[in-house]
Amino acid sequence: MDLVFFGIQGSGKGTQAKRLASEFDYDIFEAGGELRKIAREDTQLGHTVKSFIDAGNLVPHEIIMQVVKEAIGKRSKDQKILFDGIPRDLDQMHGFDAIMKDAGREFRAIHFLLDPETGVQRILGRAKVEGRADDANEKVIRRRMKTFVEKTMPVIERYKKEGKMTEIEGNRGMEEVYEDLKRLVACRL
Repeated sequence: MDLVFFGIQGSGKGTQAKRLASEFDYDIFEAGGELRKIAREDTQLGHTVKSFIDAGNLVPHEIIMQVVKEAIGKRSKDQKILFDGIPRDLDQMHGFDAIMKDAGREFRAIHFLLDPETGVQRILGRAKVEGRADDANEKVIRRRMKTFVEKTMPVIERYKKEGKMTEIEGNRGMEEVYEDLKRLVACRL
């Protein structure tokens, strides 16, 4: 069964995704990473995506869905996928759900809960270590968090109502969070 990770910026979902993928044989589809890769390309699409990322805005639905559909199509049905950073709003959720249904793939969602101020400090610290310019601007970080609350929380609420969502407290150490995550996955959520 595929997994979809949700969490405010700085929640550690990307770090947890890498660890889980390695131990449980998941392929990671990390929307932000895929989009940053495209933004580095000297193409019209690359320039367009870069302008959205640099402004701290979401990339348009059609572009995201095209990237998701292609990524799923490139993998065998037996390969488990861990989606990180998609769907980010209700439109993406409808498109994502339709793509997953058409591909015959089932999924469960996990929401990493985190206090926003802790998230800001984690991201600013990460920007210094990794040199990621898109993470170094506190104003952009706060705009992304506001967007998460306004756009992505309704998706999380919808998946909760559908019984597809599990929550993990992310305001703890990385090891504690990972142990909870492993237990959930081992128990098939």
